[in-house]
Amino acid sequence: MNILILGATGRVGKQLLNYALQDKHNVTILVRNPEKIQIEDANLTVIKGNVLDSNIIGEVVKGQDVVISALNTDGVTTLSDSMPFIIREMVAEGVKRIITIGTGGILQSRVEPHLLRYQSSESKRKSTTAAEDHHKVFNILEQSDIDWTIVCPTYLPDGEHLGNYRVERNFLPDGGVEISVYDTAEFAYKQIESRDYIKTRVGIAY
Repeated sequence: MNILILGATGRVGKQLLNYALQDKHNVTILVRNPEKIQIEDANLTVIKGNVLDSNIIGEVVKGQDVVISALNTDGVTTLSDSMPFIIREMVAEGVKRIITIGTGGILQSRVEPHLLRYQSSESKRKSTTAAEDHHKVFNILEQSDIDWTIVCPTYLPDGEHLGNYRVERNFLPDGGVEISVYDTAEFAYKQIESRDYIKTRVGIAY
């Protein structure tokens, strides 16, 4: 399978890259700083570029079976600004499947179901900047015709790979407070072969 990973130098992105290479997939990654990638693998293609460059997005999307975005927000709007380019090029190239890493803040609130968690009293975060950008991405994906899944972890420590966690469609599993980078990446990676959560958000927690 041909897989494009965006955000492969981030914590979750690195693990997604490891899983894909372990399974001998052909993996392309688009990174601003290729020197951060210390992996040498015959199945890995490293392209230097920026996700806000629509021309380079068109090049790297071509020939892919699936796109995985583990892009960070980093206090800016790169995430939501790049998604229209990504979707446009996916549609142009006939690529139907995208899996993105979101945040538990864009799941529905249990105490105020008409609101998202970051908008409700359920949220304890003082800053909503990251959640707002993820919310924009959610809205953009909802309006598209591609097969998307947003994996929404709550508090995300490095932790360890336990392989035992709970998931729930559109909500954070009741009482869930954290999920490790490794288990988040594992679940997201499994969605490549799964049709269980097409066009939906998935909450994940222990």
